[in-house]
Amino acid sequence: MTTFIWIAAVVVLIGIYLSWTAGRLDRLHARIDAARAALDAQLLRRASVAQEIGTSGVLDPAASIVLYQAAHTARQAPEDGREVAESELTQALRATLGEREQVDAVRAAPGGEQTLAELTAAVRRVPMARRFHNDAVRAARAVRRHRLVRYFRLAGHAPFPLAFEMDDEPPAVLGDPHTPA
Repeated sequence: MTTFIWIAAVVVLIGIYLSWTAGRLDRLHARIDAARAALDAQLLRRASVAQEIGTSGVLDPAASIVLYQAAHTARQAPEDGREVAESELTQALRATLGEREQVDAVRAAPGGEQTLAELTAAVRRVPMARRFHNDAVRAARAVRRHRLVRYFRLAGHAPFPLAFEMDDEPPAVLGDPHTPA
């Protein structure tokens, strides 16, 4: 009789552990979804402001076209090409707004100070949002690698989480927190 009680206690403890692990995994997937939504919002904000600068006529025509095209492509990119499109927008921002004179030209335009402040905020928030997303992905992957999670299929039908890898190095003039924007 005591053997039966011990076996039942072990089964109950394993069930509690599996239930707790499944709940933890569910919370991690919800955290990934929230972090991805925040990342998407910051990327959209950055692309919108870049597109606004590209159409403002403040930059020379070639720089305006490069910035507008990169921002438009980033906003319209399909999910499987999003990382590349966002990296290209980052490179276009560095190319078109990489020098103090170009930033000063934007600032001198009507509403340029506010536009530049929005772009600077967006450029600084994208790496943070990407880091939060990738940290959540890393945590979920660590839990999903456990044998019990795989054997009991505690992840259900949730897709394996993927990190968002892109070039998010801001232009030197916009990225330096000590340089007034």
